[in-house]
Amino acid sequence: MATDLTLVIANKTYSSWSLRPWLAMVHFDVPFDEIVIPLHQDATSSEIRKHSPAGKVPVLHHGSITVWESLAILDYLADAFYDRLWWPTDPHAKAHARTIAAEMHAGFSAMRGTMNMNLSKTYPARVWAADITKDINRVQDIWRDTRSRFGGDGDFLFGDFTIADAMYAPVVTRFKTYAIDMDATCNSYADAILNLPAMQTWTAQAAEESWVIDYGNPPDSL
Repeated sequence: MATDLTLVIANKTYSSWSLRPWLAMVHFDVPFDEIVIPLHQDATSSEIRKHSPAGKVPVLHHGSITVWESLAILDYLADAFYDRLWWPTDPHAKAHARTIAAEMHAGFSAMRGTMNMNLSKTYPARVWAADITKDINRVQDIWRDTRSRFGGDGDFLFGDFTIADAMYAPVVTRFKTYAIDMDATCNSYADAILNLPAMQTWTAQAAEESWVIDYGNPPDSL
């Protein structure tokens, strides 16, 4: 498929940042070409720098325009393809969606730094360190609060799928990988993300990848 949009990503099994714009673009039926640069290879850094001055993926090329960082890409797409409902339309809901998306982008470093995204693994439940537990609990608080205030009759944070859901989708996969205990509201939301057709496509394609990154088995407690 030849389009004027190209999304540069890393391995689907491991790249949480790549998942976010890819998931939204596929869900909102935005056609694009895809370049996959596998992580932890000798040429990974040099290949990525051909596309991004930051040396990280994802990167979006739209004609002569280049955008990097997941949230910036999603915001750019919301402007470029304004006929799709990327954000909630209600001003209060939209403000909340932008806020929790930004919190995901900037925060939760303890959880993200320890609980690597890895769609090829599942681990038994364990006791996590206080800073990681704080991040896990905060994510679930966000999900419960947002669903209660804005979810309505839909399955996602704001009823219909939005950029906010794209930002939290990788956390859903982490919670599945590491057997995080969740209440009914959070479990229902996680199931909605995992059953999203675009997410199932990503997961199926990840399962076909031949690249393997050995993060090692996490300890029984952290």
